[in-house]
Amino acid sequence: MSGITIQLPAIEAEQSIEVEVKVNDKKKKYKYRIEIFKWEECEEEENRALCLREMLNKQDDQWQLVHIGSATDTDIPLMFKKME
Repeated sequence: MSGITIQLPAIEAEQSIEVEVKVNDKKKKYKYRIEIFKWEECEEEENRALCLREMLNKQDDQWQLVHIGSATDTDIPLMFKKME
């Protein structure tokens, strides 16, 4: 198994998350961030997938997209993991 799941409270704002795990006496830290992407930032509301892809292409290479949350009419939460 290469991952664990941690339940987070409802995401209403951008958050930074740091997790420290100890396995067989070895510590490892993981850093995550959650961004709330507002659909109003899209010029063409009809093609949200293309708009989201353009936004992801502008992200810092140090952060990898690991989860796309449930979209609402106004926004979509995205979780990124810092690559080290």
